[in-house]
Amino acid sequence: MTTSPARPVWTAVLCWLTVLLEGYDLVALGATIPTLLKSGYLGFTAAGATLVATVSLIGVAVGAACLGPLTDRFGRRVLLISSVLLFSLFTLLTPLAPNVATFGVFRFAAGLGLGACMPVALTVMSENLPARRRASASTFTMTGYHVGAVLTSILALYAKEDWHLLFYGGGLAGLLAVPLMWWKLPESAAYLEARETAERVSLRDLLGARFRRISIAVWTGSFMGLLLVYGLNTWLPQLMRTAGYPISTSITLLLVLNIGAVLGLVLAGTIADRFGIRPIARIWFGTGAVLLAALSLRIGNAFLLNTVVLLTGVFVFSAQVLIYGYVAQAFPAQARGTALGLTSAVGRLGSILGPFVTGALVTAGVAYPWGFYFFAVVAVLGLGAVLLLRGETRTEARLTPVSAG
Repeated sequence: MTTSPARPVWTAVLCWLTVLLEGYDLVALGATIPTLLKSGYLGFTAAGATLVATVSLIGVAVGAACLGPLTDRFGRRVLLISSVLLFSLFTLLTPLAPNVATFGVFRFAAGLGLGACMPVALTVMSENLPARRRASASTFTMTGYHVGAVLTSILALYAKEDWHLLFYGGGLAGLLAVPLMWWKLPESAAYLEARETAERVSLRDLLGARFRRISIAVWTGSFMGLLLVYGLNTWLPQLMRTAGYPISTSITLLLVLNIGAVLGLVLAGTIADRFGIRPIARIWFGTGAVLLAALSLRIGNAFLLNTVVLLTGVFVFSAQVLIYGYVAQAFPAQARGTALGLTSAVGRLGSILGPFVTGALVTAGVAYPWGFYFFAVVAVLGLGAVLLLRGETRTEARLTPVSAG
């Protein structure tokens, strides 16, 4: 592996690209759902679309829970590359599914790969920058997620009925990234150093006396945050359709939402590095709750509607990413992959619940405005979780943690 000055640059680019693929994939499904329902492709119904979205996210949760902790034992590099390969292959197969059940199976398998991508990429990035920049390391990497979402939204506007092109594009991009990652992605130096110790980390360690409060708080915050991210990205077009907006406007609002998310991530990381992750996360969750409640109102003015959706993206989507920055700051290298993997996995349970509940509201015909009421309450609960966190700490080289106080 190279030791050239370009090494940190390649690490940042490839981690960012990995997270971009996940954002692309999520919105590919969300942007496809209205077309699948309108055309009745493979016999898709609202209940069937909800099931497929849920099964896909279950795969992501399983991948994060099982593969994330393995990075602390076997290394970041090989698991990240393998995860991208797995996701890419099954994303390419998705449009070839002969029925709804197989469509769901392919989405589940792709989700297994995606589940490991985000926590491993965030772990590598957090170890590639100084501890004082852990917030911006997380938020910068996660801009890739929303850039991917923006790209999918734009492609969906052009693809229209040819929804399968979205999945072919995502799968092909992933396959092209694999050889580049094998060539240019180095192993994390922090992992190589931590490997010299014999200490291992388990779920029991994370729920021990020193880590318990932090673990429960970040798991709860991640659950609420990812519920919002996945619920909005999966169902926003259909929510707006339910409110009476045309499909083109609904998909455009999804694009605006994710543009706001990218802006919010850059802003949140920069501010949090200066003033601390905890207070900024509180402001972000609280403001997000207010904006989500505002979206329950029927906004007739196009400029005002786009502004509110843009600001919702700024605050709601980056609030959850600040949780990852806090985890990277609070846990040592021996535990970092496990901590981020489990935080992501618990958050994925929220990502499953969000689309499921919103889909149920759509099926019941009450998604607007009750979907946004639901999201506003979730943001308030996320704020409550962040209030349990104490000031950030600098982690030690060994497993024994410093105080969270």
